[in-house]
Amino acid sequence: MERFTQLFASLLVFVYHCFDRIVINGYLNGLSRPEQVVHFVREVLGIPVVSKEVLSQRTNDYRSWVEAFARNHKVPIEWAGKGVRKEDYVLPALRGMEKKNAFGVYFIFKSMEQGRTFRISVPKYPTQDPNHRILAHQTSRFTHYYFYIRDEILGPVIIRVASFFPFHATYWLNGHSFMEQELKRSNIGFRKNDNAFLAVDNVAALQAAADRLSPQIIRKQLDYWTLILGPKFSKKERSQMSLSRFYSISQIEYCRNFIFKRHFPIHKIFERSCEIGLWRLTANRISEIFGVRLDKRLRGKLATVVDQIEHGHHVFRAYWKHAFLKQYETFSRFLRNELCSNNLRDFGLKKGLDHLDAVRKKFQTITDRFAEIQAQSLNVHVDFPLLQRIALPVNIGSVRYPGIKIHDPRIIRLFEVLLHNGSTVGGWTAKQIHEAVLTTFQLSPKQYGLNQLRYDLRKLKGHGLVERDGRRYAYRLTAKGIDVALLFLFFHKRLCGPLANNRFHHKPDPANRPNSKLEAAYHKADKAIENIVDLLKAA
Repeated sequence: MERFTQLFASLLVFVYHCFDRIVINGYLNGLSRPEQVVHFVREVLGIPVVSKEVLSQRTNDYRSWVEAFARNHKVPIEWAGKGVRKEDYVLPALRGMEKKNAFGVYFIFKSMEQGRTFRISVPKYPTQDPNHRILAHQTSRFTHYYFYIRDEILGPVIIRVASFFPFHATYWLNGHSFMEQELKRSNIGFRKNDNAFLAVDNVAALQAAADRLSPQIIRKQLDYWTLILGPKFSKKERSQMSLSRFYSISQIEYCRNFIFKRHFPIHKIFERSCEIGLWRLTANRISEIFGVRLDKRLRGKLATVVDQIEHGHHVFRAYWKHAFLKQYETFSRFLRNELCSNNLRDFGLKKGLDHLDAVRKKFQTITDRFAEIQAQSLNVHVDFPLLQRIALPVNIGSVRYPGIKIHDPRIIRLFEVLLHNGSTVGGWTAKQIHEAVLTTFQLSPKQYGLNQLRYDLRKLKGHGLVERDGRRYAYRLTAKGIDVALLFLFFHKRLCGPLANNRFHHKPDPANRPNSKLEAAYHKADKAIENIVDLLKAA
């Protein structure tokens, strides 16, 4: 991350990192397993038979309480419409709460969704206990309540509570909202938009607010709202059973935001990052970023893609197991690197809320590596003296190494293979590289022999572009080699290739030119290139 910041220091205003979206599951400790429900009904409630009617009564009581709560506090309660985005629908109500500087529940949605509950059945064969019933987990469709809350500490929070036993709850909160409330309490000026801080009077205070989000703060606020809005239990029931909630992280996002002075460079940087990422972030490099060795037992995805989302914006994603790194720019206001995990076990982390600090440290390291690799790739400039120096032979001691020509197809193929596949720990042997070149470009051993490859590797090693792994005859690109490889490949694929194809294979016909500004600009550029070629011929 430091290299990325240094590379664009003149264009950046500030950089900060924080948790973004956090999804937490809340389980009732004393009612999660069938035997606990049996104990609750028989021993605590004093009802001998655990029947469907007993559990349904608790559901009906909770539904009646929610309706009464909405009526007494004048909170709108509606069924969620099909295809309606809930956050957008309740946004006017949230804006009203913010204008009044009020806190509490401002909207309730009812939704029929799949949830976990219990199935009660009579034993197939008689038992000694006539009241014995078999309870088992099942998934069924029933009513869930979405409570939209404006919290004084966490900001906007969403709580979904299931209306059936065991009353599973899910919580949605955002680290940026918590930071906003912290800055307001400290009277620090800021400008926030698109779920990011675009300006702030004190950058250090902004980062300190992000670091203050702790498991203790989150648990205190979730316990408070769960007690108010969750299912009701009497004092006797709470004294005889553990009815506290265990909070488990279901999904979490950690982001690193780069705020630029001007809008212009953001899209260009993102465009180049996508192009380079699709080239360089191979399976081995993705595993290197996530700090895990790649093996055949990997479960989940392992790929890089560019997705198009709403409003024509694009997101670059690098998938790994059940997590992914993504980068995107929003309305040319800021550039964001974000790590999203749907299963913390992939990182060797525990899901409990108490381990939030360990998640923060791990995700900081991974996003640092991602920014470091991007900065290394972006720090490539067209340096024609470098091309001239590489094209000349070099003498090291009594050994003379031939020059490397930018138009040599053998070197181009070798660079492409090494850039994609030669970043493994320990490097690749000459035979492995030779096989990869033949397979990638569909060549025969007669067209490109192993001795020819060794000759090319010797040239690259002499110019400091390739290094050996200790005493082993295994090769990998050096830092200089990566920069030169990117320069060579982009020079051919982005400049030489399109120009050559345009000059020799397709010349636009002025007579068939469509009436559009884009086509007019294309013909103008082609005419300018033709004039340059004619002037060079004359010279």
